[in-house]
Amino acid sequence: MFDRLSTRLQQAFRQLRGYGTLSEKNVQEALREVRLALLEADVHYATAKAFIERVKAKSLGAEVLQSVTPGQQIIKIVHDELAALLGGVQKDFNLSTIPSEVMLLGLHGSGKTTTCGKLARAWKQKGKKVLLVACDIRRPAAADQLEILAKQSGAGIFKPEPGEGVAALGRRAFTHARQNYYDIVLYDTGGRFQIDTDLVEELKDLRAATEPQNVVLVLDAAIGQESVDVAKTFHEAIGLTGLILTKLDGDARGGAALSVVSVAGCPILRVGTGERAEDLEAFHPDRMASRILGMGDVVSLVERVQESFDEQEAAQIQEQLLEKKKLDLNDFLAQMRQVKKLGSLGKILDMIPGAAAMAGGKIDRIESESAGRMKKAEALILSMTPRERRHPDLINASRRKRIARGSGLHVSDVNDLLRQFRQAQQMAGKMKQMQKRLPRGGLFR
Repeated sequence: MFDRLSTRLQQAFRQLRGYGTLSEKNVQEALREVRLALLEADVHYATAKAFIERVKAKSLGAEVLQSVTPGQQIIKIVHDELAALLGGVQKDFNLSTIPSEVMLLGLHGSGKTTTCGKLARAWKQKGKKVLLVACDIRRPAAADQLEILAKQSGAGIFKPEPGEGVAALGRRAFTHARQNYYDIVLYDTGGRFQIDTDLVEELKDLRAATEPQNVVLVLDAAIGQESVDVAKTFHEAIGLTGLILTKLDGDARGGAALSVVSVAGCPILRVGTGERAEDLEAFHPDRMASRILGMGDVVSLVERVQESFDEQEAAQIQEQLLEKKKLDLNDFLAQMRQVKKLGSLGKILDMIPGAAAMAGGKIDRIESESAGRMKKAEALILSMTPRERRHPDLINASRRKRIARGSGLHVSDVNDLLRQFRQAQQMAGKMKQMQKRLPRGGLFR
């Protein structure tokens, strides 16, 4: 996400090191590189031009603060302007009424129906009762797909009757939601490969019939500037209250995110960063600006840990380790699965200040290797007998060959896993000694 832009911006800021003041000459040189970086990232030309003018006006003549280099000062200015470009303050759905209504719209293939399932799951976890309404009455099996997502997320499902139009379906669904005490009604509308008159009229009819507080456009960030044009057209035709950018993890340039707010005039509410059900993040302009500039996003990282980390399970593992003489492979597997809940290594590194720069542009390779090792380790452990997992010392040469065959891997992979396990065992032993010095309950008291 924003890999190219982040790299180019950091290269531009290196030019300002060593200067005592921000003169017009060194600011112009740096901003030229920033402008090129924005355009290469597929940022709209008018947006990039206006952005550079604002940064230039604030940078020229700025006094260098004590203990702050010109490079740091201009980074602060660029950070603030990036945050403003992305919407300034975080915006969220309007869920002030019961039931609250959310109408999702977008082109075919933007990830609209999948996003419905992700939103339903997130709201369900917050104790909300959600109803998904299948308003895509033309696409074959669209209602069936939404029904599957509803079951997975724990939401209710409302499907159209034969020959029923979207306006009548919307009114009937809202009545059902009110009578059955739903908190949120989520309308999954139909899409097209391009905006046409029939689609616009259908969406207008549904909006007029239901009067939703939230009319949100789901955009595929990977299509770049086209997504900006789509957002502008939808906003002018329907009237939007917000945007959701999907597939942001697959767009190294990120120009859509930087252009869409200013061009379409709507805030970004969520961003899709992966295929998993939990890979839909609240959008914070200031945090995203920090990530673009390579400053990380520690707050989001902490929130991700809190959401993913099962404290009760962790405390249980801790207690088991204190009672056991040694860590076994069942414990090793449980800890590995806890780490997997945090998401991909690339996303985690993206949130740690300076980590992406230290990786030297090799995040994708590091992430791929890490995921591969974890996948292999899980396959190998699951190929072992329960007794072997409890007593790894039993795993001799013949057992290693059998485990390798059972997992479809090699004996060398078994050896690598056991070597990593021994290292983890030694570390666990040291931590066990430290934990014994803590009060009962340890870190989770």
